[in-house]
Amino acid sequence: MSISNTTTHRFTRSLCAAAVASACLSVPAVWAQDNTDDDASAGKLERIEVTARKSVESLQEVPVAITSIGEMELAEKGIENITEIQQFSPNTTLQMSRGTNSTLTAFIRGVGQQDPVWGFEPGVGIYIDDVYISRPQGAVLDLYDVERIEVLRGPQGTLYGKNTIGGAIKYITKKMSGDTELAVNATIGTASQRDLKVSGQVPVTDNLYFGFAVASLQRDGFGTFLEAPEGQDRENYNKDILAGRFTLEYQATDDLFFRLSYDKTRDESNAKGGYRLVDSLLTDAPQPDSVYDSYTSLPTWNKVDLEGMSLTVDWNINDFWAFKSVTATREGDSPTNIDFDNTPLPIFDVPAKYTDEQFTQEFQLNYAASNMTAVAGVYFYDAEACGIYDANLVAFGIALEQSGCTDTTSYAIYGQTSYDFTEQWSVTAGLRYTKDEKDGVVNAATLLGLNYPESGWVDGYVRPDNAGTTVIDDTESWSRVTPRLGVEYMYSRDTMFYASYSQGFKSGMYNPRATFYQEPAAPEVVDSYEVGFKSDITDNFRLNATAFWLDYTDRQYVVNVPSDDLAEPTQRIANVGESEASGIEVDFTYVVTDALTVTGSLGTIDAEFTEVRSVDADGNPIDLSDNFVISNTPEYTANLAANYTVTTGIGDIVFNANYYYRDDYELFESPDPLLAQEGYGLVNASATWYSDDGKWQVGLHGKNLTDEEYRVGGYNFTGGRDENGNLLPGLGGDTTLIGYYGDPRTVHLNVGYRF
Repeated sequence: MSISNTTTHRFTRSLCAAAVASACLSVPAVWAQDNTDDDASAGKLERIEVTARKSVESLQEVPVAITSIGEMELAEKGIENITEIQQFSPNTTLQMSRGTNSTLTAFIRGVGQQDPVWGFEPGVGIYIDDVYISRPQGAVLDLYDVERIEVLRGPQGTLYGKNTIGGAIKYITKKMSGDTELAVNATIGTASQRDLKVSGQVPVTDNLYFGFAVASLQRDGFGTFLEAPEGQDRENYNKDILAGRFTLEYQATDDLFFRLSYDKTRDESNAKGGYRLVDSLLTDAPQPDSVYDSYTSLPTWNKVDLEGMSLTVDWNINDFWAFKSVTATREGDSPTNIDFDNTPLPIFDVPAKYTDEQFTQEFQLNYAASNMTAVAGVYFYDAEACGIYDANLVAFGIALEQSGCTDTTSYAIYGQTSYDFTEQWSVTAGLRYTKDEKDGVVNAATLLGLNYPESGWVDGYVRPDNAGTTVIDDTESWSRVTPRLGVEYMYSRDTMFYASYSQGFKSGMYNPRATFYQEPAAPEVVDSYEVGFKSDITDNFRLNATAFWLDYTDRQYVVNVPSDDLAEPTQRIANVGESEASGIEVDFTYVVTDALTVTGSLGTIDAEFTEVRSVDADGNPIDLSDNFVISNTPEYTANLAANYTVTTGIGDIVFNANYYYRDDYELFESPDPLLAQEGYGLVNASATWYSDDGKWQVGLHGKNLTDEEYRVGGYNFTGGRDENGNLLPGLGGDTTLIGYYGDPRTVHLNVGYRF
C-alpha cells in the first residue's frame, strides 16, 4: 500500500517477522521520513496500490473486489494475527482451526474448506510474495517487512489457478531500503504475553543487502487442562513460537533485481483442548467453568515446524515489457494430539502426524502500453502431503488407523489482457489452462489397544510393525480451462463501473480416510458474476460496492454410504453438493479532516445448498439439502473504524477504535443448535505514540474489550438426535460435541526502538 504520512516525524510502520504462526510481528523498518504527500496533510484520500492482477495498479482502477491493509494500519491497530484481517474484509472468514494455533480455516463468500486433513485442498488460496501455500497447517502466519495484505474476493482462477474458488489472500513484502538499520520491539500483555523481536538490514555492497528478523512469541494459556497425563504442561490456549527470516537482495542494475529469502518457524504451543458443550456419558468429569478449560487423556505437547526458501527475479526488459521468475520450495512437519472427546478417558483420541513439501516455479511476462496491459505466464507445482493418525476408541479396545500420501503435479499456462477501446470503455479477458495429476495412497488398519503414529509418542510406547491394508493406490488426472471476461466503464476520472464473469475450480482429491477402494472426487467448480463500482466521490470520500452471484457445483463432501461388505455406513468423499450464493459488499473511507479518518465495510450474503445427494441405509438415493447449511458464512458482517491523530510537543499520538459485527453462523455443514454461534460484536481500541526524533514507538492495544465468548471451531461426533431432540452417542460411544473459542479480552503494551 502506498501510505502517506500525516506528520513530519511519523514512523513508516512495517511488520517485522519471520513467517510466524499466529503472530503479526510489527517492527518498523524505516522509522522516520519527511512528509512528501500533500494529499494526506490536506485531508484527502490516499492512492492505494495493489497487485491483484499481477501488476502494480491503483485499487480504484482494478475491477476486482479487494481489501488492502497496509503496514501502518496493521501496526497502529496492533494486529497480531492474520485472523483479525477478517474484520476488515466483508463476507470473509479467517479463523484458527480447532486443535492448534497454526491451522487456518478460510472462507470467502461461502467458499472454503473446514476440514484440514492431509490431501484436502483449501478453497481460498494463500500466497506469500506470489508463492502459493498449499496446506492450511501453518497458514496462520505473517512476514517480515510486510508492505500490505490483500484479500481478493471471488474466484481468481485465471491468474492464480486452482484452489482459489473463494478468493485469495496475499502477503506482499517490500524491498529493503538499502540503509543500515536495527530495530528492537518488545511486548507485554494479558496472560503473561512476552514477545521480543529484533530486525535489521545491512548493505553488504552498494547494491547487495542482507536483512533479518528473529522473534520469540510467548504467552501463558487462557485456560487450563484440568486433568492431563502426568508430567504434561497443563496450559491451554498458550503460545510458544520461535521464528526467523533472512533475506538477500541484489539490485544488479536499475532494471534487474534478485531476492533470495529463507524462513523457519517452530511453534511448540500446546495442543488446544476444546470445551464440552454437553456432559460426557462415559465419565463423571463436569463441564468446566471456563470455555478455555478442558480435559485430555493425550499428551498436551504439539509442534508445527515450517521451512521455506524462494528466489525472485524481476527484469524490466524495456519500457513496455517486464519478466518475473519465482522459484520456491516449502516443507512442514506437524505432529499433533487431538482429543476429540476432551475427557480424562481416551474415548475418541486422535494422535496424528502431517508432513508436506512442495516445489513451485512460475515464469511471468507483463506488457504495458498506453491503452493495453497484459500478463501471461506458465506455472509448475509439485507437492506431497502425507499423514497418519490413530483413532483410539477405548470403549471398543481398538484403534482405527489411517495413513497415506497424496502426490500432486500441476501444470498451467495463463494469460489476461485489458484493452481500452476509448477513454471510457475497456474490456478484460483471460484464460488459464491447468492440468492436475494426483497419486493417492491410503492405508487402513484396525489395531488393538492404544496406538500412536511413532514409537516414543508416550513413554514406553513401541509402535507395532503392522502397516495395515492398502485400500487405495491409484492415479487420476484432470484438466480445465478457467476463463474471465469483464467490461469496465469510466463514468468520470474518479468513478468506474464494472461487470465480470469468472470461473475457478478446486482440485479433485482422494479420501485419506477411506476404508475401501473409492474413486477420487472430481474437481469443484464455481461460476461467479459480479457488478460493481469504485468511486472517489469527493476528494475525501471513497465508496466501493460489489454485488455478486455464484453457482457452486460438484462440492466435495464426506457422506455416509454402505460399503460392499458391511451393513454399517462408512465414509466416502464424493461430489454430492450444489449450492448458490448472492450478496453485496460495500466499503467506504471518509477523511473528515487531516487528523480524523472514518472507514467502514458491510457484507451481506444469502448462501444455501440446492442439492446434497446421498443414500439411505438401503442404498436408495436421497436429497439432504434441507439438513445442510453453508458453514462459516454469516449472513451479515460489518465493521466501523476511526483513526484520529493528535500532535503534541513530544510527538504524535494516533488513536484507533473499531467495532466488528459478525452475524450468527454454523461451524459445520450438518448443523447442531448447540454448536451454532450466535451473532456477536468485538470492540477494539489502540493508542500509539511516535516520538519526534523518530526512534521510539509505544502502543497500547485492547482487543475484545467487552470480553465476548464466541466459537471459531468445533467437532460434532454425536449420533444425531432422537425424535425428542435428545443427543445420541456417536463414534466412541459418547456425545462428543466440542467448541473452540476466539481470544478473550486482551491488552498488550508494545515498545519499539530504532538504534
